[in-house]
Amino acid sequence: MRLFENRRVRFGVIVYDGVEPIDIGGTVGVLSMARRLLPNIEAVLIAAKAGTVTLASELTMLAPYGFDDAPSCDVHIVCGGPGWQAEVTNEQMLAFLQRQKPETLASVCTGALILAAAGVLDGKSATTRRVAVGNEDKAPLQLLQNYPGIEPREAVVVDSGIVTGGGVSLAIDTTLYLIGRFYGNNARNEVARLIEYDRAYAANYAALGTLCVGGAPGRP
Repeated sequence: MRLFENRRVRFGVIVYDGVEPIDIGGTVGVLSMARRLLPNIEAVLIAAKAGTVTLASELTMLAPYGFDDAPSCDVHIVCGGPGWQAEVTNEQMLAFLQRQKPETLASVCTGALILAAAGVLDGKSATTRRVAVGNEDKAPLQLLQNYPGIEPREAVVVDSGIVTGGGVSLAIDTTLYLIGRFYGNNARNEVARLIEYDRAYAANYAALGTLCVGGAPGRP
C-alpha cells in the first residue's frame, strides 16, 4: 500500500485528572493506528505537570510533558471528561491554551468547555456533547450558551478556525477530521478504513448533518 505524503505532524493531546478514557482511545489510539500509513504523525500527552494523571474510573496514565516543557505541536487537542468542571477554573490550563495560536487548538467532547473558559472560542461556532448524562442538569452543548459570542452547533465537527468535536466516540471522528486537515481526505478515509470505522464515520456524518467549516457545509 502506498504511503501518503511524509509531512511531519505532531498532535499534542491535553489531559488532566478526570479525562474520559474513551477520549484517549479516540485521539491517541486513532493516531497510533494512523502511523501505519502516515509514519511521521506523532502524538504526545501533555498535562499541567509531567507524571501520573488519574482518568475517570480511576485508571491512571503517564503524561511525559507538562505545560512548561511541552514540545511545539501542530495541533493541541483538549480532551473531555468529568474533570472539565475543575479545569474551567484552572489558571494553568487556561493560560496554556491562551498562549497557543488559535489555529492549533482543537477539542473533543467537553474539552470545548475548557476552550470556552479560556476565551479562545469567543465569536466562533463550536460543538460538544449533545446529551446530559448522570447528574448533569444540562447537556454540555447547552452550557456553551453561557459564554456570550459562542454559537453552539449540533454537528460531528465544527471547524471555525478552532476545531471542536462532538461527544464521546465522536473523538474518533474529530481526530480523523484533523488527519484530513493535514494530510488530505484520501489519507483520512484510508485511516478510517484501516480502523474499520469508515461506515460509522459516514453514518455519523449523515445523522448529524453537515460538518461546519467556517459556518459553511463540509463534506466527509
